[in-house]
Amino acid sequence: MAAKRGTKTSMKNMEKELLCPVCQEMYKQPLVLPCTHNVCQACAREVLGQQGYIGHGGDPSSEPTSPASTPSTRSPRLSRRTLPKPDRLDRLLKSGFGTYPGRKRGALHPQVIMFPCPACQGDVELGERGLAGLFRNLTLERVVERYRQSVSVGGAILCQLCKPPPLEATKGCTECRATFCNECFKLFHPWGTQKAQHEPTLPTLSFRPKGLMCPDHKEEVTHYCKTCQRLVCQLCRVRRTHSGHKITPVLSAYQALKDKLTKSLTYILGNQDTVQTQICELEEAVRHTEVSGQQAKEEVSQLVRGLGAVLEEKRASLLQAIEECQQERLARLSAQIQEHRSLLDGSGLVGYAQEVLKETDQPCFVQAAKQLHNRIARATEALQTFRPAASSSFRHCQLDVGREMKLLTELNFLRVPEAPVIDTQRTFAYDQIFLCWRLPPHSPPAWHYTVEFRRTDVPAQPGPTRWQRREEVRGTSALLENPDTGSVYVLRVRGCNKAGYGEYSEDVHLHTPPAPGTTRTAGTTAVPRMPQWRRRRPSLS
Repeated sequence: MAAKRGTKTSMKNMEKELLCPVCQEMYKQPLVLPCTHNVCQACAREVLGQQGYIGHGGDPSSEPTSPASTPSTRSPRLSRRTLPKPDRLDRLLKSGFGTYPGRKRGALHPQVIMFPCPACQGDVELGERGLAGLFRNLTLERVVERYRQSVSVGGAILCQLCKPPPLEATKGCTECRATFCNECFKLFHPWGTQKAQHEPTLPTLSFRPKGLMCPDHKEEVTHYCKTCQRLVCQLCRVRRTHSGHKITPVLSAYQALKDKLTKSLTYILGNQDTVQTQICELEEAVRHTEVSGQQAKEEVSQLVRGLGAVLEEKRASLLQAIEECQQERLARLSAQIQEHRSLLDGSGLVGYAQEVLKETDQPCFVQAAKQLHNRIARATEALQTFRPAASSSFRHCQLDVGREMKLLTELNFLRVPEAPVIDTQRTFAYDQIFLCWRLPPHSPPAWHYTVEFRRTDVPAQPGPTRWQRREEVRGTSALLENPDTGSVYVLRVRGCNKAGYGEYSEDVHLHTPPAPGTTRTAGTTAVPRMPQWRRRRPSLS
């Protein structure tokens, strides 16, 4: 019982994976866009019509025209638009001509059709043939139909040939594109006629071809072009457009992609505890963000109220800035939580992937699993390199209330200091290292600085590079005593104030001179090297 309830929950969560981004209904005859997203064929036609393209809405024969296309089963979207006559549309598609913005009759170089993808919000290039050059996602149709059957969407399927009231359908016919009861099936498939050879199928509202066909040549696809990332038929292979491309049999692409998808899905299912732990951490970050944001708003309110009526207008703008920052972070953290929830067992994404893995039609699986594997791979990478999408600290919202009253009109959140600039004219190395810097003009003030340094001429140690630090340096210079002689040091500095630490300065490399009294060999004569005071201008990396 628990397993059955879990399966039902998983199927219910999978529903959002099966909704068209245009009509927000279950996919009906979905087409695969070049960006790997899906859209209903009727919705795609409607979008192209709104863009002003005529004659590029796809193959009219793909929309049911037999008894299956009755008003009770056809999509309600079809009643809201007027399509060209089928004969004229077919003639336009075969000739490759149509009228659309920017196209002149008889032009030698027709305009390439662009489709605004509602999923990725990008303009996708469809080529000159428009929707007629796109593959139909048969795997997604099968998943949608299995989902409908599992959750009983739409109730029983009725016979489309019965007189009212219609009986429940018991058979379907792919050739006739209709569903029948037993009596109507016998009536429309009389013995001794060509229709009697039609093979009955289970009743359905979505009739699709038995295999995936090439939209260009109407041949069954047998290979996969890795260069174009597109399924191709035998005629496509010999075309000049695929000359020199890496083409593999669809069986190889099917097995490779299925292994990758299975491996990624197995990793996610095997790390459910990690996903749940990261979700808990994100939820804690959300709570901390809310508390910290509220505290920051209260502190700002108290400071601004203390300045009097002159600051009331400025106070509202500062609070609005904090609110926007808080909402942005909460939105990012909430989105990250939702992304991680999709990795849990029983989620829509996992359930959809499990249903796609049941596909046995190799070309259809390759077509449907490409986009899904990319999503699973991105989710797996996010799982492995996890970090919260936003910080819960609001230290950057601190105010500097020590400014003079004449600057109240420019009052704003205190910013961290900008990266200091090393003063190369005053920086040198000898028996001591003297480092001098300054803040850029218009930089917020720094209360103190942190100087970091390390030797670069020693063998690298495993693990992260370790810097030596001198904390809370007051002023704009630092003196490092007793450096190793004859060594190369790299140094950097950053400022700090109430808002936090700023960026590091550029690294500066300083070479300390050899120890006094060392010798230098010139042929066979040893010449003593006398110590001398000198400044060495550092080289900025």
